[in-house]
Amino acid sequence: MTTQITNIEATQKLFEAFGAQDIPAILTYVHDDIVIDFYGPDVIPYAGHYEGREAAQRFFETVLSSVDIHEFVPEEFLADRDKVVVTGHLHLTARSTGRPIVSDFVHVITLRGAKWTHFRDFMNTTEAYLAFQT
Repeated sequence: MTTQITNIEATQKLFEAFGAQDIPAILTYVHDDIVIDFYGPDVIPYAGHYEGREAAQRFFETVLSSVDIHEFVPEEFLADRDKVVVTGHLHLTARSTGRPIVSDFVHVITLRGAKWTHFRDFMNTTEAYLAFQT
């Protein structure tokens, strides 16, 4: 008997893999045609538009190599059909400057077959901008 996981479970597992900084595990929960949109200015190393699995890998590697994670707490997972919305709080430090990034966040994730096809990140990008600004 095959057990399929729900969109919320897949999202929770990807978040756990992110917290563990396990890129291969993260990639098991994304489609080959994933689109990632992280909104913000270019001074944020991982801001931008990414398409495809290789670009997703680059995105997650850039995030994890650019910040130290002190707190990344998803607080609520809300699902409706093919969408999962995650709200939470983060506290990071920009490695290049040592400055903090403290913000609430909202992630809007579209899934197909319990794998991410579109990831949009909304947070206080002013915090990230100021943290990375040299």
